[in-house]
Amino acid sequence: MGFKIATAARRVLLTLVTSAAAGSLALGLAAPAEAAAGGILYGDPAAAAKWWRLQKYDDCAIMATADVVGQMTGSEPSEQAIINVAQSTPSTTHPGSIYIPPADSQNPNSGNGTNRLDLPTLLRHYDIGAQITDAEAAAKNGPATGMDALKHYLATRHAVIVSLNAEMIWGEPVESKDDEGNPVSDHSVVVTGVDTRSGVVHLNDSGNKNGRDEQIPLDLFVKAWATSHYFLLVTVATIK
Repeated sequence: MGFKIATAARRVLLTLVTSAAAGSLALGLAAPAEAAAGGILYGDPAAAAKWWRLQKYDDCAIMATADVVGQMTGSEPSEQAIINVAQSTPSTTHPGSIYIPPADSQNPNSGNGTNRLDLPTLLRHYDIGAQITDAEAAAKNGPATGMDALKHYLATRHAVIVSLNAEMIWGEPVESKDDEGNPVSDHSVVVTGVDTRSGVVHLNDSGNKNGRDEQIPLDLFVKAWATSHYFLLVTVATIK
């Protein structure tokens, strides 16, 4: 796993989305002709699978970013290379750098992770534009989110990162909960495909040793994604 986002940071997300509204992606939600004709698979999970890597630290958001860099440029930075960039890049949401590795090398989850709102800043280092949104931001004229938007982004060859609850998709007891005992998001993954025929969502999940083209039942994915209020990062440009 490996990202942190405080409740107060949701206000930052709304600010970021509002300030970028003039340059928002002009994406309608009607499926393109090729997707509508088959109505089966959105995205290309087989092609994206080559960019999956297993994380060593609490850096799932950074590893998802590296995966997207690979998809967009054809050259994926190593885990250490993108950590070096994140360590030397100031965060836009908190004092200090975007990422600091765990002090305890024997406990890779002992660090502070990464604030997902910093991911567009990290992607800009690689000359990749991206926008972030969630249900609240989308309702205030931000980029769309939800399953229809996700399918459209994939069908039109944009790279996508979402935040969700890891334990839910891994079939493990839920550890990350709010004060009322509800699951909260604690993990970032790359969504590489949605198969509406088989009811499966394809992921590149750096937190799972079997995470290359990890396939999650669609209903379960939606429930796990809902824990982040459908947080989504989508690239401005398309995969070549």
